[in-house]
Amino acid sequence: MTDLLQRILFAAGVTAALVVLPGALELLLVTVGAFRRRLVSNSTGRAGFRLAAVVPAHNEENLIGACVASILSSDRTQPACEVVVVADNCTDRTAERARAAGARVLVRNDAGRRGKGYALRFAFDELMPEGFDGFLIVDADSAVSTNLVREVAAILSGGADAVQARYRVASPFTSPRQRLMDVALLAFNVLRPRGRDGWGLSAGISGNGFALRRQTLHDVPYSAESIVEDLEYHLLLVCRGKRVRFADGATVYGAMPEGRDAQTAQRARWEGGRLGVARAWIPKLAVQICRGHFAAFEPLLELLTLPLAYLGMLSLLLCTMPFGILRGFGAAVSLILLVHVFGAIRLGDNFRKDLLSLLSAPFYVAWKLTTLLAVFRSSSRKTEWVRTLRS
Repeated sequence: MTDLLQRILFAAGVTAALVVLPGALELLLVTVGAFRRRLVSNSTGRAGFRLAAVVPAHNEENLIGACVASILSSDRTQPACEVVVVADNCTDRTAERARAAGARVLVRNDAGRRGKGYALRFAFDELMPEGFDGFLIVDADSAVSTNLVREVAAILSGGADAVQARYRVASPFTSPRQRLMDVALLAFNVLRPRGRDGWGLSAGISGNGFALRRQTLHDVPYSAESIVEDLEYHLLLVCRGKRVRFADGATVYGAMPEGRDAQTAQRARWEGGRLGVARAWIPKLAVQICRGHFAAFEPLLELLTLPLAYLGMLSLLLCTMPFGILRGFGAAVSLILLVHVFGAIRLGDNFRKDLLSLLSAPFYVAWKLTTLLAVFRSSSRKTEWVRTLRS
């Protein structure tokens, strides 16, 4: 190997290591935090706590009825929960079917401002004057665990600023890709918020199954408008000194697209939106840290963390480098990644099947690579609310 080629390889390896480093630190932090000794609250919540379950919906006539029924049947011992569906720019029978299922419906038509963030802000503006104590947000394509309402009401009425429940795939066994997507959500929406909560940090918001106390919305109005408005709003909360707690015992189950094209489109919107928010917020969080607001450090690490598939590829690439220090670093990152994934599977409910699903991981990674161009395109434009195609 020539000296020039060796220098080029070393420079490329160092660059890859620097890209991977924040993710390695983030995964190590949350994985250790997820399995620390946890103090379980015995609080049953304040009697009379009024909760509104807000369901933003855009052309969801086929699933909205089941979603409303699921929320209404979630712990009937919490009678002060009203289900409110926001039929946002709908051209189908979403509003009619939501009413038939027992929900109150708010109809919003604004073709120039389309998106979940706009729908939620519209709902909060309508409902805040009515004296609700908290607001639970559930996506229209979801079902919820029978204890979700009780758990959220108890944690919010106990003084929490906000709450995030577990967020899982509704039907993970329909295909290997769905199974791996559920494993990814176990890592992203279960292990990571559990780990942050274990360290006393803000757990984060996953966009589905989160709840806000009335005072939180008063202090930090819901002004997020991007396709990943949940991530954007959580960053606003952290910068205002608010903390999201994790409801580890309650779950929302979201319907995911099954077709390859639909999955690619959804992944491009999510990851592209996240990339766009990262570009805008990384400098802001760095400024917050320089000013002594160290709670912004973990959200900064999270924004700098690559998706697991790309993190794994780069760590394996480092393991092949002809430099001992880079190979050692790559091996350490690979080990952290493996522990993180196994830890996430351990927190699921079917360890053996989840473990076997990892055999198809190379095909999942190859598919993720095909979405890269779409992700970058999505990150550079304001993405409208598009209903995900499902079978």
